[in-house]
Amino acid sequence: MPSTSPAIAVLGTGRMGAPIARNLLAAGFEVAVWNRTPGRARELAGAGARVAASPADAAGSADVILTMLADGDAVAHAMNGPHGAVSALRRGSVWIQMATVGVDWTARFSALAQDHGLEFVDAPVSGSDGPARDATLVVLASGTEAVHPRVQPLFDAIARRTMWLGPVGNGTRLKLVLNTWLASLAEAVAETLALTGALGLDPELFLEAVAGGPLEAPWATTKGRAMLAREFTPGFALRLALKDAHLAVEAGRENGLELPLTDALARRWEPAIPRHGDDDIAAVIDAAVAPEPAGRYDGGRRR
Repeated sequence: MPSTSPAIAVLGTGRMGAPIARNLLAAGFEVAVWNRTPGRARELAGAGARVAASPADAAGSADVILTMLADGDAVAHAMNGPHGAVSALRRGSVWIQMATVGVDWTARFSALAQDHGLEFVDAPVSGSDGPARDATLVVLASGTEAVHPRVQPLFDAIARRTMWLGPVGNGTRLKLVLNTWLASLAEAVAETLALTGALGLDPELFLEAVAGGPLEAPWATTKGRAMLAREFTPGFALRLALKDAHLAVEAGRENGLELPLTDALARRWEPAIPRHGDDDIAAVIDAAVAPEPAGRYDGGRRR
Protein backbone atom coordinates (compact mmCIF):
# COMPACT_ATOMS: atom_id res chain seq x y z
CA MET A 1 0.00 0.00 0.00
CA PRO A 2 1.34 3.45 -0.84
CA SER A 3 2.51 5.71 1.98
CA THR A 4 -0.39 8.08 1.33
CA SER A 5 -3.50 5.94 1.07
CA PRO A 6 -6.62 7.21 -0.68
CA ALA A 7 -9.76 7.76 1.34
CA ILE A 8 -12.49 5.41 0.13
CA ALA A 9 -16.27 5.65 0.19
CA VAL A 10 -18.13 2.34 -0.09
CA LEU A 11 -21.75 2.67 -1.19
CA GLY A 12 -23.63 -0.55 -0.46
CA THR A 13 -22.72 -2.60 2.60
CA GLY A 14 -24.76 -5.71 1.98
CA ARG A 15 -23.53 -9.28 1.61
CA MET A 16 -20.62 -8.26 -0.62
CA GLY A 17 -20.01 -4.62 0.23
CA ALA A 18 -19.64 -5.13 3.99
CA PRO A 19 -16.79 -7.66 3.84
CA ILE A 20 -15.09 -5.61 1.11
CA ALA A 21 -15.24 -2.57 3.39
CA ARG A 22 -13.89 -4.61 6.32
CA ASN A 23 -10.93 -5.82 4.29
CA LEU A 24 -10.15 -2.29 3.16
CA LEU A 25 -10.23 -1.14 6.78
CA ALA A 26 -8.01 -4.05 7.81
CA ALA A 27 -5.51 -2.99 5.14
CA GLY A 28 -5.29 0.46 6.70
CA PHE A 29 -7.47 2.50 4.36
CA GLU A 30 -9.70 5.30 5.61
CA VAL A 31 -13.24 4.16 4.74
CA ALA A 32 -16.63 5.87 4.84
CA VAL A 33 -19.70 3.69 4.30
CA TRP A 34 -23.29 4.27 3.30
CA ASN A 35 -26.18 1.88 2.87
CA ARG A 36 -29.85 2.42 2.08
CA THR A 37 -30.63 0.37 5.21
CA PRO A 38 -28.53 2.32 7.76
CA GLY A 39 -28.22 -0.53 10.24
CA ARG A 40 -26.03 -2.49 7.86
CA ALA A 41 -23.64 0.41 7.56
CA ARG A 42 -23.54 1.01 11.31
CA GLU A 43 -22.28 -2.54 11.84
CA LEU A 44 -18.98 -1.38 10.32
CA ALA A 45 -18.44 1.46 12.76
CA GLY A 46 -16.78 -0.88 15.22
CA ALA A 47 -14.23 -1.81 12.57
CA GLY A 48 -13.30 1.84 12.12
CA ALA A 49 -15.56 2.99 9.29
CA ARG A 50 -17.19 6.40 9.26
CA VAL A 51 -20.92 5.88 8.78
CA ALA A 52 -22.28 8.45 6.35
CA ALA A 53 -25.80 9.85 6.31
CA SER A 54 -26.03 9.95 2.51
CA PRO A 55 -24.01 9.01 -0.58
CA ALA A 56 -22.92 12.66 -0.88
CA ASP A 57 -21.79 12.64 2.76
CA ALA A 58 -19.76 9.47 2.13
CA ALA A 59 -18.19 10.94 -1.01
CA GLY A 60 -17.33 14.33 0.45
CA SER A 61 -13.89 13.34 1.73
CA ALA A 62 -13.24 10.48 -0.68
CA ASP A 63 -10.54 10.08 -3.29
CA VAL A 64 -12.13 6.82 -4.47
CA ILE A 65 -15.76 5.78 -4.43
CA LEU A 66 -16.76 2.13 -4.74
CA THR A 67 -20.32 1.09 -5.58
CA MET A 68 -21.53 -2.41 -4.73
CA LEU A 69 -25.32 -2.24 -4.98
CA ALA A 70 -28.07 -4.53 -6.21
CA ASP A 71 -28.61 -3.26 -9.75
CA GLY A 72 -28.26 -0.35 -12.15
CA ASP A 73 -31.20 1.59 -10.73
CA ALA A 74 -29.75 1.42 -7.22
CA VAL A 75 -26.34 2.58 -8.41
CA ALA A 76 -27.86 5.42 -10.44
CA HIS A 77 -29.88 6.63 -7.45
CA ALA A 78 -26.90 6.51 -5.11
CA MET A 79 -24.64 8.35 -7.52
CA ASN A 80 -26.95 10.82 -9.24
CA GLY A 81 -30.18 10.93 -7.24
CA PRO A 82 -31.05 13.31 -4.40
CA HIS A 83 -27.94 13.66 -2.19
CA GLY A 84 -26.08 11.60 -4.79
CA ALA A 85 -22.36 11.06 -4.57
CA VAL A 86 -21.37 12.77 -7.82
CA SER A 87 -22.43 16.13 -6.38
CA ALA A 88 -19.73 15.82 -3.70
CA LEU A 89 -16.85 14.13 -5.50
CA ARG A 90 -13.87 16.20 -6.56
CA ARG A 91 -12.89 16.17 -10.22
CA GLY A 92 -10.18 13.58 -10.78
CA SER A 93 -11.59 11.21 -8.16
CA VAL A 94 -11.95 7.54 -9.06
CA TRP A 95 -15.26 5.69 -9.29
CA ILE A 96 -14.91 1.91 -9.02
CA GLN A 97 -18.20 0.34 -10.12
CA MET A 98 -18.34 -3.26 -8.81
CA ALA A 99 -22.04 -4.10 -9.05
CA THR A 100 -23.23 -6.39 -11.84
CA VAL A 101 -25.38 -3.99 -13.86
CA GLY A 102 -24.99 -5.07 -17.49
CA VAL A 103 -23.47 -3.46 -20.55
CA ASP A 104 -25.99 -0.65 -21.04
CA TRP A 105 -25.84 0.65 -17.47
CA THR A 106 -22.04 0.43 -17.51
CA ALA A 107 -21.91 2.65 -20.59
CA ARG A 108 -24.27 5.13 -18.92
CA PHE A 109 -22.18 5.24 -15.76
CA SER A 110 -19.00 5.72 -17.75
CA ALA A 111 -20.61 8.72 -19.47
CA LEU A 112 -21.82 10.09 -16.12
CA ALA A 113 -18.29 9.80 -14.72
CA GLN A 114 -16.87 11.61 -17.74
CA ASP A 115 -19.41 14.41 -17.38
CA HIS A 116 -18.25 14.98 -13.81
CA GLY A 117 -14.53 14.63 -14.45
CA LEU A 118 -14.22 11.25 -12.69
CA GLU A 119 -11.94 8.36 -13.61
CA PHE A 120 -14.26 5.38 -14.13
CA VAL A 121 -13.21 1.79 -13.45
CA ASP A 122 -15.60 -0.99 -14.42
CA ALA A 123 -14.64 -3.74 -11.95
CA PRO A 124 -17.21 -6.39 -11.06
CA VAL A 125 -15.91 -9.34 -9.07
CA SER A 126 -16.02 -13.09 -9.41
CA GLY A 127 -16.86 -14.72 -6.08
CA SER A 128 -19.64 -14.67 -3.51
CA ASP A 129 -19.73 -13.61 0.14
CA GLY A 130 -17.25 -16.26 1.30
CA PRO A 131 -14.44 -15.08 -0.99
CA ALA A 132 -15.43 -11.49 -0.16
CA ARG A 133 -14.84 -12.20 3.55
CA ASP A 134 -11.59 -14.05 2.84
CA ALA A 135 -10.28 -11.39 0.41
CA THR A 136 -10.01 -14.04 -2.31
CA LEU A 137 -12.25 -12.46 -4.94
CA VAL A 138 -11.14 -12.08 -8.55
CA VAL A 139 -11.52 -8.49 -9.76
CA LEU A 140 -12.54 -8.17 -13.42
CA ALA A 141 -11.18 -4.68 -13.97
CA SER A 142 -11.37 -2.48 -17.04
CA GLY A 143 -10.35 1.14 -17.45
CA THR A 144 -7.50 3.34 -18.60
CA GLU A 145 -3.96 2.18 -17.95
CA ALA A 146 -3.26 5.41 -16.08
CA VAL A 147 -5.69 4.46 -13.32
CA HIS A 148 -4.15 1.03 -12.62
CA PRO A 149 -1.61 2.16 -9.99
CA ARG A 150 -4.24 4.27 -8.23
CA VAL A 151 -6.62 1.38 -7.60
CA GLN A 152 -4.42 -1.73 -7.58
CA PRO A 153 -3.61 -1.42 -3.83
CA LEU A 154 -7.36 -1.44 -3.13
CA PHE A 155 -7.87 -4.53 -5.26
CA ASP A 156 -4.93 -6.25 -3.57
CA ALA A 157 -6.67 -5.72 -0.22
CA ILE A 158 -9.90 -7.44 -1.27
CA ALA A 159 -8.91 -10.01 -3.88
CA ARG A 160 -6.46 -12.79 -4.66
CA ARG A 161 -6.17 -11.69 -8.27
CA THR A 162 -6.97 -8.78 -10.56
CA MET A 163 -7.58 -9.30 -14.26
CA TRP A 164 -7.06 -6.10 -16.23
CA LEU A 165 -9.21 -6.47 -19.34
CA GLY A 166 -8.72 -3.32 -21.37
CA PRO A 167 -11.30 -0.59 -22.02
CA VAL A 168 -14.23 0.15 -19.73
CA GLY A 169 -17.03 -2.34 -20.29
CA ASN A 170 -14.90 -5.43 -20.70
CA GLY A 171 -15.08 -6.19 -16.99
CA THR A 172 -18.87 -6.23 -17.13
CA ARG A 173 -18.83 -8.33 -20.30
CA LEU A 174 -16.66 -11.01 -18.71
CA LYS A 175 -18.82 -10.96 -15.55
CA LEU A 176 -21.91 -11.69 -17.66
CA VAL A 177 -20.04 -14.57 -19.29
CA LEU A 178 -19.05 -16.03 -15.90
CA ASN A 179 -22.53 -15.68 -14.44
CA THR A 180 -24.07 -17.31 -17.50
CA TRP A 181 -21.79 -20.29 -16.85
CA LEU A 182 -22.74 -20.26 -13.16
CA ALA A 183 -26.48 -20.20 -13.92
CA SER A 184 -26.13 -23.05 -16.39
CA LEU A 185 -24.27 -25.16 -13.83
CA ALA A 186 -26.88 -24.51 -11.15
CA GLU A 187 -29.76 -25.53 -13.41
CA ALA A 188 -27.87 -28.57 -14.74
CA VAL A 189 -27.18 -29.84 -11.22
CA ALA A 190 -30.79 -29.30 -10.13
CA GLU A 191 -32.21 -31.15 -13.15
CA THR A 192 -29.66 -33.96 -12.87
CA LEU A 193 -30.45 -34.54 -9.19
CA ALA A 194 -34.15 -34.48 -9.99
CA LEU A 195 -33.69 -37.04 -12.78
CA THR A 196 -31.58 -39.27 -10.54
CA GLY A 197 -34.37 -39.34 -7.97
CA ALA A 198 -37.12 -39.80 -10.56
CA LEU A 199 -35.30 -42.89 -11.82
CA GLY A 200 -35.51 -44.42 -8.35
CA LEU A 201 -31.91 -43.76 -7.31
CA ASP A 202 -30.50 -41.85 -4.36
CA PRO A 203 -29.46 -38.44 -5.83
CA GLU A 204 -26.31 -38.63 -3.71
CA LEU A 205 -25.11 -41.33 -6.13
CA PHE A 206 -24.72 -38.77 -8.89
CA LEU A 207 -22.40 -36.64 -6.78
CA GLU A 208 -20.43 -39.72 -5.74
CA ALA A 209 -20.11 -40.85 -9.35
CA VAL A 210 -18.55 -37.59 -10.59
CA ALA A 211 -16.37 -36.96 -7.50
CA GLY A 212 -12.71 -36.63 -8.40
CA GLY A 213 -13.30 -37.24 -12.09
CA PRO A 214 -13.31 -35.10 -15.24
CA LEU A 215 -17.06 -34.46 -14.97
CA GLU A 216 -16.84 -32.90 -11.52
CA ALA A 217 -17.09 -29.13 -11.14
CA PRO A 218 -16.33 -28.23 -7.50
CA TRP A 219 -18.77 -25.30 -7.36
CA ALA A 220 -21.54 -27.43 -8.87
CA THR A 221 -20.83 -30.28 -6.44
CA THR A 222 -21.02 -27.88 -3.50
CA LYS A 223 -24.34 -26.51 -4.73
CA GLY A 224 -25.60 -30.04 -5.34
CA ARG A 225 -24.95 -30.98 -1.73
CA ALA A 226 -26.69 -27.80 -0.59
CA MET A 227 -29.67 -28.74 -2.78
CA LEU A 228 -29.87 -32.20 -1.24
CA ALA A 229 -29.68 -30.77 2.27
CA ARG A 230 -32.08 -27.95 1.36
CA GLU A 231 -29.49 -25.53 2.69
CA PHE A 232 -30.40 -22.23 1.07
CA THR A 233 -28.54 -19.75 3.26
CA PRO A 234 -27.72 -17.09 0.68
CA GLY A 235 -24.27 -16.80 -0.78
CA PHE A 236 -25.57 -15.65 -4.16
CA ALA A 237 -29.27 -14.80 -3.95
CA LEU A 238 -31.53 -16.36 -6.58
CA ARG A 239 -33.10 -13.00 -7.46
CA LEU A 240 -29.65 -11.62 -8.30
CA ALA A 241 -28.77 -14.70 -10.34
CA LEU A 242 -32.02 -14.26 -12.28
CA LYS A 243 -31.25 -10.57 -12.83
CA ASP A 244 -27.86 -11.50 -14.24
CA ALA A 245 -29.36 -14.18 -16.49
CA HIS A 246 -31.70 -11.57 -17.97
CA LEU A 247 -28.76 -9.20 -18.47
CA ALA A 248 -26.85 -11.91 -20.33
CA VAL A 249 -29.80 -12.72 -22.60
CA GLU A 250 -30.24 -9.02 -23.34
CA ALA A 251 -26.54 -8.54 -24.09
CA GLY A 252 -26.54 -11.56 -26.39
CA ARG A 253 -29.51 -10.29 -28.38
CA GLU A 254 -27.96 -6.84 -28.72
CA ASN A 255 -25.00 -8.57 -30.34
CA GLY A 256 -27.03 -10.83 -32.62
CA LEU A 257 -26.77 -13.95 -30.43
CA GLU A 258 -29.58 -15.97 -28.90
CA LEU A 259 -28.93 -17.78 -25.61
CA PRO A 260 -31.78 -20.33 -25.58
CA LEU A 261 -30.52 -22.23 -22.53
CA THR A 262 -30.09 -19.11 -20.40
CA ASP A 263 -33.42 -17.73 -21.61
CA ALA A 264 -35.18 -20.98 -20.72
CA LEU A 265 -33.70 -21.26 -17.24
CA ALA A 266 -34.56 -17.62 -16.52
CA ARG A 267 -38.21 -18.29 -17.36
CA ARG A 268 -38.07 -21.49 -15.30
CA TRP A 269 -36.69 -19.66 -12.25
CA GLU A 270 -39.13 -16.73 -12.27
CA PRO A 271 -41.96 -18.59 -10.48
CA ALA A 272 -39.55 -19.47 -7.66
CA ILE A 273 -38.73 -15.84 -6.88
CA PRO A 274 -41.70 -15.08 -4.57
CA ARG A 275 -40.68 -17.95 -2.30
CA HIS A 276 -36.92 -18.14 -2.82
CA GLY A 277 -35.79 -14.78 -4.20
CA ASP A 278 -33.54 -14.01 -1.23
CA ASP A 279 -32.40 -17.62 -0.83
CA ASP A 280 -29.24 -19.01 -2.35
CA ILE A 281 -29.20 -20.04 -6.01
CA ALA A 282 -29.26 -23.65 -4.75
CA ALA A 283 -33.00 -23.10 -4.29
CA VAL A 284 -33.45 -23.68 -8.04
CA ILE A 285 -33.90 -27.32 -7.03
CA ASP A 286 -37.50 -26.31 -6.27
CA ALA A 287 -37.97 -25.32 -9.90
CA ALA A 288 -36.87 -28.82 -10.95
CA VAL A 289 -39.02 -30.87 -8.55
CA ALA A 290 -42.03 -30.48 -6.29
CA PRO A 291 -40.82 -28.76 -3.10
CA GLU A 292 -40.23 -30.99 -0.10
CA PRO A 293 -41.90 -29.72 3.11
CA ALA A 294 -38.75 -29.93 5.24
CA GLY A 295 -35.54 -31.82 5.84
CA ARG A 296 -33.29 -33.46 3.29
CA TYR A 297 -34.38 -33.55 -0.34
CA ASP A 298 -34.75 -37.19 -1.49
CA GLY A 299 -34.93 -36.48 -5.21
CA GLY A 300 -38.63 -37.24 -5.52
CA ARG A 301 -37.91 -40.96 -5.87
CA ARG A 302 -40.86 -43.13 -6.71
CA ARG A 303 -42.14 -45.23 -3.84
